[in-house]
Amino acid sequence: MSLLWFVLGQLAEIETMGSSKKIITKEEWERKLNDAKIRKEDMNKLVMNFLVTEGYVDAAEKFRMESGTEPDIDLATITDRMAVKKAVQSGNVEDAIEKVNDLNPEILDTNPHLFFHLQQQRLIELIRNGKVAEALEFAQEELAPRGEENQSFLEELERTVSLLAFEDVNNCPLAELLDISQRLKTASEVNAAILTSQSHEKDPKLPSLLKMLIWAQNQLDEKAAYPRINDLSSATLEDPGV
Repeated sequence: MSLLWFVLGQLAEIETMGSSKKIITKEEWERKLNDAKIRKEDMNKLVMNFLVTEGYVDAAEKFRMESGTEPDIDLATITDRMAVKKAVQSGNVEDAIEKVNDLNPEILDTNPHLFFHLQQQRLIELIRNGKVAEALEFAQEELAPRGEENQSFLEELERTVSLLAFEDVNNCPLAELLDISQRLKTASEVNAAILTSQSHEKDPKLPSLLKMLIWAQNQLDEKAAYPRINDLSSATLEDPGV
């Protein structure tokens, strides 16, 4: 991400100049950008971080062999982590909980919010499948005691149980709980908890760096006309006049 550091450097440099807006040609920008050096090793680590965090185990293994970049965790654990994530995304929450405990029982033992959200997702799946009696029993025996200990848990439980008051749960004010996005939200929370337990970042570094680049460009827009990147997918430098 030499471009990011270059943009930040230009922003700092221009801050020391007068109030007039500076114009930087594409040729000058590219020349200065080429002078901004970054080690290939650091770029490789950034790529490996993304592959590991996002769970692309095959790509991570291939990249390791081609670049010689070693991941900071055992790649075999990625497969296990992705199996947990897939189970939640498929609505198989009990299976997901079992897999998490197989990986590391302390993850759920030390994270009551995560465990509650997994149990809440189990309740949602029971309601989705029309198992009303089983859903009520599960809510009373497994979730209600936790709600008595935590006000936020109680509010989430009451909101979830309220689905049972509607004849058509798919077309009610709380239908979002049954949307696939709710499963994805819970799966993401589990994924982050597993990564944390492995002393790994919860989120890949690359998207954060891209957000920083966008912020830096927005700041620089106020100070100068320069070849900015509008399409991150192509990383094409556009002329200041475009």
